[in-house]
Parts: sequence; C-alpha cells; structure tokens
Amino acid sequence: MALSLPKDKIRFLLLEGVHDNALKVLNAAGYNNIEYLTHALDQDELIEKIKDAHFVGIRSRTQLTREVLEQAEKLVAVGCFCIGTNQVDLDAARELGIPVFNAPYSNTRSVAELVLAEAIMLYRGIPEKSAVVHRGGWGKSAKNSHEVRGKTMGIVGYGSIGSQLSVLAESLGMKVIYHDVVTKLPLGNATQVGSLEELLQTADVVTLHVPDLPSTRYMMKAEQFAQMKEGSYFINAARGTCVEIDDLAAALESGKLLGAAVDVFPKEPKSADQEFESPLRKFDNVILTPHIGGSTQEAQANIGLEVAEKFVKYSDAGDTVTAVNFPEVSIPVKEGSHRLLHIHRNVPGVLSQINSSFAKAGINILAQSLMTEGNVGYLVMDVDNRNSQEALETLKDIDETIRVRVLY
Repeated sequence: MALSLPKDKIRFLLLEGVHDNALKVLNAAGYNNIEYLTHALDQDELIEKIKDAHFVGIRSRTQLTREVLEQAEKLVAVGCFCIGTNQVDLDAARELGIPVFNAPYSNTRSVAELVLAEAIMLYRGIPEKSAVVHRGGWGKSAKNSHEVRGKTMGIVGYGSIGSQLSVLAESLGMKVIYHDVVTKLPLGNATQVGSLEELLQTADVVTLHVPDLPSTRYMMKAEQFAQMKEGSYFINAARGTCVEIDDLAAALESGKLLGAAVDVFPKEPKSADQEFESPLRKFDNVILTPHIGGSTQEAQANIGLEVAEKFVKYSDAGDTVTAVNFPEVSIPVKEGSHRLLHIHRNVPGVLSQINSSFAKAGINILAQSLMTEGNVGYLVMDVDNRNSQEALETLKDIDETIRVRVLY
C-alpha cells in the first residue's frame, strides 16, 4: 500500500519570519523537514523554493500568484500567518486543489488596542506636538486638545475587530455607533446606523474595519470625506485599498480633518530597504505606521499556533474547517481504516461514479463526507484497510480528479 509520505519527507517552507510557535507546533506533531526564512522572496526565488514544498507559510509580503502556484507541483496547502489572504490567488489555489488557511481572530485585540491608542493620541494632538518638540519647539497649548470621553466613535465594519474596539472605546466613556452591510447585534451600548453617510455625519472619529472586497475598494473618497464632521479624525487599520489617499490628503490640507492615523496603504514597500512614499508624509498631524496593526508579540505568537495547528490537522486528518477558499470537511478518525482525500472538479455525478465503482470492486466504505465550493469538490473517505490500494487506484481513474492523497 502506497501510504502518505512519512512525516520526515513532508517539506514545510516558512517565510517572512513567522513566529517560532509555528515551529514548535509542527515539531511536536512530528514534522521536522522545515525551511525557515526571515524574509520574503522575489518571484523567481519563490518559484524555485516552492517547487519541492508541500506546505508554505507566508505573511503579507509574499505574493502567491497563479503563475507561482501552477509551478508548485507538490504543494498541499498554504498558510497565511495573518488575517488577510489577498496576497494569494485564492481561486487558482482552489482550482489546483490547494486549501488556504489564515488566522482571522488571533490579532484582533492588537489592532483594536492600536486604534484606540491612536484615537487618544489624535484627540490630544500628540503627533503634531511631538514633531514640534523633536524640532526644538515647545508648543505647550491646550488648543484642539481633548479627552475622548463623551466623543462619538464611528466604526465601519462591526466584525471581530470592530466589535472588540467598540467595547474598549465604551470603557473610556465614548459613545459608539457602527455601520455594517448586515445587521449585527451590538455589544454594550453601541448603536448600528442605517448608512455610511449617517455614520460619517455623526462620528467625531471614524475608523475602518472592513475586508478587501470590490464593494470596499476606495469606499472613502472625496465625497465621503466631505460628509465627515468639521474637525473630525480618520483612522484606517483595515486595508490600504479602502481609501483614496490623495483625497484624504486634500481633506487634511483643507483643515476639514484635524488629523488621521493610517496603518495600511494602497502601495507598500516590499522590504525595509525600499523607501515609503505617500502624500501623507508631509503632515505632522498624521500618524503613519508600517502595517503593524497586528504586529505584537502576543498576536504573532497566537497566529503561529493557530495556522500551524491547521496545517497539522489538514496533513494528519484532511481537516479543512476554516479554509478560506475550499470546501470545509472534518470527520473523526476511524480505527482499522485508511483515509483518502479526493479533490475533484465539481460536476454532477462524481460521488455516484465513485460509489458505483467502489461497489463493483467490493470496497467497503466506513465513512464519507463530501462538500463543494465553486468549481471544486472535496471528498474525505475512510475505507477498510484491506481495500485501500484498490480504492486509491479507483479514485485516480475518475476523470474529474484534480488530486488524490492517502493519509494513512
């Protein structure tokens, strides 16, 4: 019987200095064939490295395009050790039978804390005052310096980060309103408003917490900044593509906004050696941070655990629960069985064809679960260990097969 590769033959490629908790989880599960790099790779290097990798772990800089993925013949799964997955061509990965995992909740507290701290700093005018002192000045004044207590925070996107920020802001005495495309149960005394325009017209400080979708791209332009209150503040720690930066700069230049804090940008340097360019650099009243909303030791430690554990569950049992681009399947391990994973094109009749072929061959199925997403179906099947080799060959002969694996 040709079983799955021994664990010491399964190769992991971890890039961009993911937290060493990932190494600990993989090692504890018996995976030691790991190449660990602290930096991202350019496309040519990446293609060369990924050819022999079964699992690849990345953060936000590495770009896994269709071209790269198509040359990764052995690739089994991708792990994004972060929240976002827009650096991966998710459709291409799914079509090639590659699930993509991420860590959607592990750094929510870190982002929420940063945004709250930035709101306080902006209301006190700290960025500008700090810049003046650094240049030898002494602008000791209470002008435009306020407490956040009693102010209204407008949260755009009431998901895991937005809702946690809501609770923290209320604990400081802020009033919280939020806008989301779906009705969300408020935490504490927060209030959902009916439109983005209403939120912008009401909030003293507006903060974005939305995903990168066609509907959110450049959702904040000149029109939206014009709707904001005179002398209000704007924070973006969501996605760089959500904001038209030139329009934000114009709103700051005119004095419409008294300040802003931006952590994500439409175009970001690929390395620390590349200069960051933005029209926002000239403003002393703007906090600029290099995409570090979730970059705390606590968040990175949690992310390392979460994504590595998903790697282990998929490698050991074929578990794809929480995969962002793939059918979600999870079934308990059965004693005395062999588990096969069948990834196939999602067309009618595949399961019927498999079961008919197994019945004709006298192959005993002990457990079976099939889910589909888009153009791909994912079948996890346990068969009697006396029939496993024949089952494997039968699955390979199915015309719609993308890939088939035997785990044990």
